Amino acid sequence: MKISFEFFPPRTQESKQNLKQVRQNLSAINPEYFSVTFGAGGTTQEATLETVLDIQKNDNISVAPHLSCIDSKKSHIIALLNQYQIAGINRIVALRGDIPSGMRDIGDFHYANELVELIKSKYNDYFHIEVAAYPEMHPQAKNIRTDLEYFANKVKSGADSAITQYFYNADAYFRFIDEVQKLGVDIPITPGIMPITNYTQLLKFSNACGAEIPKWILERLKLYENDLVSVNKFGLEVVNALCQTLKHQGVDSFHFYSMNRSQPCLKIAQNLL
Repeated sequence: MKISFEFFPPRTQESKQNLKQVRQNLSAINPEYFSVTFGAGGTTQEATLETVLDIQKNDNISVAPHLSCIDSKKSHIIALLNQYQIAGINRIVALRGDIPSGMRDIGDFHYANELVELIKSKYNDYFHIEVAAYPEMHPQAKNIRTDLEYFANKVKSGADSAITQYFYNADAYFRFIDEVQKLGVDIPITPGIMPITNYTQLLKFSNACGAEIPKWILERLKLYENDLVSVNKFGLEVVNALCQTLKHQGVDSFHFYSMNRSQPCLKIAQNLL
C-alpha cells in the first residue's frame, strides 16, 4: 500500500514548528512521499521552496514540490527545477493552478500539459511527474468530454501518474478510470482523500474546486455544524468507509490532503495498512 500526504507551506515560526511535528507523526507509517503546495503569483512560492528543502534535508521521506504554471515565467520554473535537481529531489506535482480574478497576462503557460512538456524536454526522465485529475470534472471545464480529453492530453505530454481532486463518491472515481482508459490513459491514478473535520471549511473548499458533497453527508454535517466532536466522529466514519471501499476494489495508493494536521488522516491511513 502506498500512502502520501500533502502540506501547505507554513509562514509563521509557530506553524513551522507545528508542521515539523506533523511530519514526524506521519513519518511513523513510512509514507511514499510528502508533497508541498505552491501558490500562484508568488503568494507562497518562497515558503514552498523553504519547506521542500527542509523536508529533503531533515526527513527520511521523499518530497514532491508542487509547481503551478499560471503567472509563471519559463525561466523561473527552470530555475526552481534546477534547484530541486541539485538538492536531489526527483518528483514534481505539475499543475496549471487557479487564475486570479481579473488577471489578463497569465504568464508563459496556459495549461498544465505545457509545463509537463517543458519538464520532459529539459530533464528527460529525471523527474517523476504527477498531474491533477478531476473525477467529478474540473470546475472550469466546458463539459465532461473536453475535461477527459484535457486530462488525456496531459498524460500524453509525459505525466507519469496522477492525483485526483478529493471526492466522496467512489463510483465517480471508478467511472473516471474507465473513461480515461478508453482514451489510452494507463498511468496510476491515486485518489485524493480529504478528511472531514470542519463543515464550513469543507463547504468552502468544495464550492471552489467542484467536489460534490453527497446530500446524505451534507445534511448530517449541517446537523453537527457546531458540535466538532460529532463532526470529527462522523467525518472519520465516512472517509474511512470510502477508503475501505476503494481498497477492496483494488486501489493500492492514497494521497491525503492533511491540512497540516496528522489527525485524522493518520488514523484512516493506518486502517489501510
